[in-house]
Amino acid sequence: MPRPPGRGGRAAPRPSFTHLSRLSDDTGLFEHARHAIVRREHGYCTDDVARGLVVTSREPEPGGEVLRLAERYLAFLTHAQDAAGAFHNRLGHDRRWTDQPGLGDWWGRALWGLGTAAARSPAAWIREEALVAFSRGATRRSPAPHAMAFAGLGAAEVLRRHPAHAAAAALLTDAATTIGGPGTDPRWPWPAPRLTYASAALAEVVIAASQLRHDGPPLDGGLRMLAWLRDVQQRDGNLSVVPAGGWRRDGVRPRHDQQPIEVAAFADACATAATVTGDPGWETGVRQAVGWFLGDNDVGTPMWDPETGGGYDGLTAHGPNLNQGAESTLALIATLQHARRWS
Repeated sequence: MPRPPGRGGRAAPRPSFTHLSRLSDDTGLFEHARHAIVRREHGYCTDDVARGLVVTSREPEPGGEVLRLAERYLAFLTHAQDAAGAFHNRLGHDRRWTDQPGLGDWWGRALWGLGTAAARSPAAWIREEALVAFSRGATRRSPAPHAMAFAGLGAAEVLRRHPAHAAAAALLTDAATTIGGPGTDPRWPWPAPRLTYASAALAEVVIAASQLRHDGPPLDGGLRMLAWLRDVQQRDGNLSVVPAGGWRRDGVRPRHDQQPIEVAAFADACATAATVTGDPGWETGVRQAVGWFLGDNDVGTPMWDPETGGGYDGLTAHGPNLNQGAESTLALIATLQHARRWS
């Protein structure tokens, strides 16, 4: 098995879909759990179902259960999408939408999931339907940089398989433009005055756009953003991500509560940077992300449950939040998927 670097020398486990199956039913993926037990009363959300489609589509040789999950998540997303390409986000356990279609983060993540399925799924019927839904949603634009970043990740996936896909090309270009490039202050070269959530996804989109678009931003800009993010998220040789409360320029840097989504976004971005540049230095970032889940973190505790296969919901100053919801479990799976390549 792969071994990420770390003082513990722990072997990285294979990605397990056991807990994801536990959180799923014939409609979609439940958002929350108390410890490992699903909380059905909170219903489903497009955000998590889309991330579920990302990780199930990334599996190079999925078994029958993983393919069934992917098909279920795809059916949820196509049901959530309206004729104009926007998406509902929240579905109650009574199978009724509780919101109107919109272009928030869930729209971007839906396009990320659809783009990944269209590019990577081994099942032709999934690829074909996902591309139809992606193409419809790719005509829209969100004013929010994070929503555009997630959509840009989906566009990059489509372009790697379908280089002539015009809607994906335009969306990736617009996503990189919305995010912007690094600033001139070496102490804070981030294109926004605050780090909030899934920050590495923004740098990853700029890197992807530089690779896949002739008129894209300079590669050095995205790499500078990611390198700075990497450097400020180090503590005692381990990954220490910006917590849920964020970090404002010239503000005090908080340490808790750290969220698995940050770790997964960092792993994804470092993996893309390693692939684009061929620089093995970025592989260290992937290994640090894997190590964070295995215990190489600020508290020195594992952030997953080997018995259930679930990821813990957050790292507090006193240890993990032991709830094993969809977002954290998906972040664990996504990060461990990279460990198979960089051992």
